[in-house]
Amino acid sequence: MRVGLIRVMTTSDRRLLHAHGKLLQEAFGFTVTSRCIPDQPSGVYDQASLESAAPKVVQLAQEMAGEADALIISCTSDPGLAATRAAVAIPVIGAGAAAAAAALTFGGRIGVLGLGAHVPGPIAESLGDRMLLIDGEGRLETPDAFLMPAGIFDALAAAHMLVDAGADVIVQASTGLSSIGMADVLRRRLGVPVIDAVTAAGSMLVSAVFAREVQKV
Repeated sequence: MRVGLIRVMTTSDRRLLHAHGKLLQEAFGFTVTSRCIPDQPSGVYDQASLESAAPKVVQLAQEMAGEADALIISCTSDPGLAATRAAVAIPVIGAGAAAAAAALTFGGRIGVLGLGAHVPGPIAESLGDRMLLIDGEGRLETPDAFLMPAGIFDALAAAHMLVDAGADVIVQASTGLSSIGMADVLRRRLGVPVIDAVTAAGSMLVSAVFAREVQKV
């Protein structure tokens, strides 16, 4: 399957740009083309950056749709998701909605690990009262902070606090954590299910394409 991956953090670092595509290629065998929207070096982290990103995502999706079987918006805030689906004729998956759906398949409390106490809308709306947050969790303000040693240590500490507070599963509420491969580290350290938003989007895409094929039969 040819997948167009839309990154909302602007970068010229090819290793960082293709980090999420590599996850999808290794997990699902997709052929992934990754491109990033312009002028957002810190990605999406608040309402203003979300509103700025949404039209850029739609425009980039339209540019990529002709050479892809499906698109993934690799951001847990799912900027421009509804508008993108209306603008192109192929499946479009948002990492935030996919991560929340995957987390809900597990029982119990769902610990949300991301930028401090900020929870992206698609995740907060889906998890409702099953969501567990730690007051004052972390000092990170933007997704690119996870690329720094302090950001990595903050994420590890916050994940341990979530489990200590009763989380039965952890959902990574920032794809910045996907860029550093945090899910595998947390699974080994904590012994609880950890949902990576990028791979959750890949799983959702497989299910969506399968459902389409069944309808055609």
